[in-house]
Amino acid sequence: MVNRSVLRKLSDPELEKYLQEGNRFVPEAVQIAFEILEERGRVFTEQEKIAVQQLIQQKKEAEEAQQAEERETWKDHITDDPDAVKLYSRITILVSTVFFSPIPGAILVFLNLIKLKKYLAAFSALVFGFVFFILQKYVLLAHFDPDTPSRYSPEMGVIALGALGLILISVLATPKKLPYRAESYVLPVILCAATGVLMFFYYQEWFSYYPFARIMHMFIN
Repeated sequence: MVNRSVLRKLSDPELEKYLQEGNRFVPEAVQIAFEILEERGRVFTEQEKIAVQQLIQQKKEAEEAQQAEERETWKDHITDDPDAVKLYSRITILVSTVFFSPIPGAILVFLNLIKLKKYLAAFSALVFGFVFFILQKYVLLAHFDPDTPSRYSPEMGVIALGALGLILISVLATPKKLPYRAESYVLPVILCAATGVLMFFYYQEWFSYYPFARIMHMFIN
């Protein structure tokens, strides 16, 4: 958001810089600078007005292109191409992490990045998953009681943070717009099932804030 009152404090020569080609100002700032100069009596020729509007349009198009590029970076590019590499999808990683802890999610990211020969990032994801799992226990279990009803769910924020961390590592380490085939769900199911067993035996100690563990605990009790 561009503050018009801030631009009003600038001198005419300073505002003129907003209208120059190649400046780094956002299109809204260019438009406001143009309007302020007109209010101050600066007379623009038709050619100058067209040049300013073209500059604003170019900046808007550049912003839109950048936003589209950023969306593409975070998008899953799943394909049916038989020659494409097979990876575990981001939604699979996300669901595994949110419902079953960062450990299965970290293992899936690790396997993806190993396949892509991103070894440092792969081990970073694995370490992140296990370290985050341990740290969140002390953050959550030390400050929040899972059996106390609350309008707010700070634990879900922490769990989401772990999932976001793994997805971020995956996105940054994976080549942009890499087309891939979705890997089988067999291993994710096995990992989540194994985690489910751990949830059964170590619910109170480690898993009391995970949705699936809570549901399991509710039915058992």
